[in-house]
Amino acid sequence: MATEKKTSAKNTTAKKTTAKKATCKATAKCATKKTVKAAAPKHIGLVKNDPYLADFEPAIVGRHEHALWKLNQLTRNGKISLSDFANGYDYFGLHKTEKGWVFREWAPNATDIYLIGDFNGWQESPKYRAKRIKGTGNWELKLSEKAMKHGDLFKMKVHWEGGEGERIPAWANRVVQDEQTKIFSAQVWCPEPYKWKKKTFRPNTTPLLIYECHIGMGQDAEKVGTYTEFKEKVLPRIIEDGYNCIQIMAIQEHPYYGSFGYHVSSFFAASSRFGTPEELKDLIDTAHQNGIAVIMDIVHSHAVKNEMEGLGNLAGDRNQYFYPGDRHEHPAWDSLCFDYGKDEVMHFLLSNCKYWLSEYHFDGFRFDGVTSMLYYSHGLGEAFCNYGDYFNGHEDDNAICYLTLANCLIHEVNKNAITIAEEVSGMPGLAAKFADGGYGFDYRMAMNIPDYWIKTIKELKDEDWKPSSIFWEIKNRRADEKTISYCESHDQALVGDKTIIFRLIDADMYWHFKKGDENGMVHRGIALHKMIRLATASTINGGYLNFMGNEFGHPEWIDFPREGNGWSYKYARRQWNLVDNKDLCYHYLGDFDKEMLKTIKSEKNFNKTPVVEIWHNDGDQVLAYMRGDLLFVFNFSPTRSFTDYGFLVPTGAYSVVLDTDNKAFGGNGLNDDEMTHLTNYDPVYVNDRKEWLKLYLPARSALVLKKN
Repeated sequence: MATEKKTSAKNTTAKKTTAKKATCKATAKCATKKTVKAAAPKHIGLVKNDPYLADFEPAIVGRHEHALWKLNQLTRNGKISLSDFANGYDYFGLHKTEKGWVFREWAPNATDIYLIGDFNGWQESPKYRAKRIKGTGNWELKLSEKAMKHGDLFKMKVHWEGGEGERIPAWANRVVQDEQTKIFSAQVWCPEPYKWKKKTFRPNTTPLLIYECHIGMGQDAEKVGTYTEFKEKVLPRIIEDGYNCIQIMAIQEHPYYGSFGYHVSSFFAASSRFGTPEELKDLIDTAHQNGIAVIMDIVHSHAVKNEMEGLGNLAGDRNQYFYPGDRHEHPAWDSLCFDYGKDEVMHFLLSNCKYWLSEYHFDGFRFDGVTSMLYYSHGLGEAFCNYGDYFNGHEDDNAICYLTLANCLIHEVNKNAITIAEEVSGMPGLAAKFADGGYGFDYRMAMNIPDYWIKTIKELKDEDWKPSSIFWEIKNRRADEKTISYCESHDQALVGDKTIIFRLIDADMYWHFKKGDENGMVHRGIALHKMIRLATASTINGGYLNFMGNEFGHPEWIDFPREGNGWSYKYARRQWNLVDNKDLCYHYLGDFDKEMLKTIKSEKNFNKTPVVEIWHNDGDQVLAYMRGDLLFVFNFSPTRSFTDYGFLVPTGAYSVVLDTDNKAFGGNGLNDDEMTHLTNYDPVYVNDRKEWLKLYLPARSALVLKKN
């Protein structure tokens, strides 16, 4: 199953003055070599920020200058902008013009191309025969307005030396599947233009609170959900919960639903199984009207091998879009690897980025599989133990260049755009500024955190959890790179893995999750689920992510319909009825998640507020730290509660704003959360303006107090 292969690969890697026009506006530093060299500091910023990178500065500068060289080449030394270069979707594909229709395709190996479809009985005919544009690998066909109409299905019939085949155009912006034959076709799509209600949108995402979601499985019913259903039924939940960004998976068209959208066939087509392009735009528009940013999970790390639906053999040259030889196929994902060294491929992918931003008003992207792009080995079987492992010659400079320019482009098109890298190796500079020698992502996924929590739950007894280790792991990141922290994403919810709640409670969720019938395993799971999330979310330096349903402890796993399960949708959905049922315990976790986000947002400039450790004691299993006026206190001990446990904190009065042990969240309610806690004078620390704050700390609980 494609999903299993993709997840397996991730788990494997876890082991282991005209130039001004070409400026990347996000950094205001992308320019020609000449411009940058004239203003270059003694050391590039990445090295200034981390002196341990000094030995590798030549490689860092080399990659930076490679990106500048390619930028100058693509922009003709600043005569056009990078955004101008990435307008391929306006040229290629099928377009309605004032005179009729025009179709263009890049297919250098083709000897003939016809359009076949509903409009000509799916037969080759001279009227629908394209012509090669002289001196290029591009083909063009101009037709009258009556030659086709909105809704017609069509394909290319491509001929090449020694073969022929029906193909879906690479730049098709609408692809549909026949329900009976299961065959995919391109579709003429030219409705009335969508009228945006929210024409401009600037997200307020400090901190960035992401709700990772999948349209198809976003409903209770055992079926494929739609954009409209998600807008009407799920989006209001996200707004109510307090998230300010949704990250949508599986948008780009993919032939196999069970691939979770990671085996893409048509990169410019929004998946039709969820509805029409206009319905997706309406979803995004509605989110924007409610202050919610929308980013998409973009897959440029590989492509599906399919030839009929995808780019695998568009015109008799299997290497047209992909690397030749041993690098052609991904060894773990059963897919094809883009040749980022080709200008045409760079044009295709950069245009794809701009297309989703411009046409659909997406607010940015989470780039999937970045580790796989960075290394010839795709990161498989490598440990990445020291800096030398990132600069030993096994890095794909073409892919690094592409990712760098993609970030430049995205921020040039939309200076407020959000870019996130899913990367497990820890490549330095990934989320550092381009001007500093970085790759320009705004954030990188902190993929160490979910691995740590899972390892802790699996391998350690509760009494062996060490606050010092927890605090180190959830704060372990480069100072000059923002991260997205998370406890679990979709990966941990797939068949073959387990969510945190299921690791904590397992089968008892089926029998003892009704209020009044909880057993010890359920009480433990509910308590630790809240504490794990609070520790992770409260120590972020960029953002926090939650996968759809995990906020309320959605039971079971994700398993898309496939032959092995009788093509069932039973596990490819979200059971919202569980959290809505106040007789069950799920709402405790959902209610806590909502209050946790509210608490985090209550501290102004939360991201910029340093995490200051107040105390940790591994023997007691107690941890305390402050962010601004918020004091976070954890007692991870499964059995020991502490009375008058003291901390030295800034002098003043403190009020409880969040208590994991509150009965409203499924706790025991052992603290009086209405009490104001006053610090106690100690002459020894009077010059430090600190006094003792003494608290009652129940076992397996956490408190958040705010200094009044």
